[in-house]
Amino acid sequence: MNAIQPSRPTRQPLETRRIVPRTQRRQQRHSYQGVAVETTAKLAVNLILCSAAIAGLAQLLPYHLSQQAKLGEVRAEVKRTQTRVDHLRQDFGDAFDPAQARRVMQEQSYRVDPTQRQIVWEKPDSGE
Repeated sequence: MNAIQPSRPTRQPLETRRIVPRTQRRQQRHSYQGVAVETTAKLAVNLILCSAAIAGLAQLLPYHLSQQAKLGEVRAEVKRTQTRVDHLRQDFGDAFDPAQARRVMQEQSYRVDPTQRQIVWEKPDSGE
């Protein structure tokens, strides 16, 4: 009888279902209400911030569009002025070119190159 006896698991008592007192149930309900109030407050603040941002953008949109129109006008004027400047630069370079001196002289004054002959056109008399 001194033989080893097979071990039997010791029986542990089953956990009995805890009955939560009413006071704890009320505290849980109150904690849910607190979370709900906090979430509602966060949503309200975020909605106010979003509406303020949208109102600000709505006021800035017309200003942005007018600035874009002005920018387009300025760019068009810059293009016109750039072509004029390019033309003036070319004329300026020609004015100081010795090979072009006679042509410039003829364009800017009444003088004519001495090697050229002046031609004067006359209307023929048709009353002979």
